[in-house]
Amino acid sequence: MTRDGKAHAPGLSSLPRPVAAVIGGGGVLGAAQVGIGYALEQHGFAPDMIIGTSVGALNGAIVAAHPGTAAERLDHVWTRVRRREVYPLGLLASRVSIVADHGLRKLIARADLPRRIEELRIPFTAVATDLATGGEALLSEGDLVSALLASAAIPGVLPPVEREGRTLIDGGVIAYVPVRAARQAGAASVVVLSAGPEWPLASALPPRRADAVAARAALLLAHHQIERDLREVSTHLPTVVLPTGIDTWPAPWDFRHAERLIGTAARTAGRFLDGLRVNGPGLYGMSCHPAGPAAPAREAGR
Repeated sequence: MTRDGKAHAPGLSSLPRPVAAVIGGGGVLGAAQVGIGYALEQHGFAPDMIIGTSVGALNGAIVAAHPGTAAERLDHVWTRVRRREVYPLGLLASRVSIVADHGLRKLIARADLPRRIEELRIPFTAVATDLATGGEALLSEGDLVSALLASAAIPGVLPPVEREGRTLIDGGVIAYVPVRAARQAGAASVVVLSAGPEWPLASALPPRRADAVAARAALLLAHHQIERDLREVSTHLPTVVLPTGIDTWPAPWDFRHAERLIGTAARTAGRFLDGLRVNGPGLYGMSCHPAGPAAPAREAGR
């Protein structure tokens, strides 16, 4: 135990510094990140930098503003928010989005955040996508609200954000789990707050409805992108992917299940951290196998 009564996690404490907390996207799936956050706080983890995409950027900004106590704040937010607050469906908000960003702005305003990114207590980067070039937009300084809105601007659902002469949309388009941005920022190791179905992705019967086909295709696309990026980064850095233990996921816009997601992820991630051991570059906590002998997959707590 540490002096403040928190559990000591040998695996986390052995990670080379600086260590980045990387938080991906996924709508309500971000509630599971809150559960993982509880487990990390209980194990005394303190990141040197935070990189977030989409909902992971909002969660990450709150952690960066309130390190050590953010999980309880986020729990309060996630267990009370409802779909109509964030995605108020109705008349088209504009020609470029289904809904306006008023609800998301109100949610950010209630999070007790500073005005500028530089005022956060932990160095923070929100990842967005440049709609013109298709490149990553790494937002690590300047106005915080516009950075969070840009990172979460789901194409066609929420409006793009004009920021510093660029038109920006959801970072998940190019970096659903932004581990490459963490390496670019100088991280020597990475802790990924996982969201969504665990690896390997389960096979499924071909869906029969148009919406189900689109949803399955989006899931496959995201998984291939995430696995590619994790393989690349883990050949150079220790890359810990924290599990959630969640078998049944709600739709990304269905916020009614937040309490279940938080509780399950907190218990699963806590058990994983108890058994985590880190020994050099590689993937820790995933069952997919990185390419090459220099990055063997390692499992903990099994």
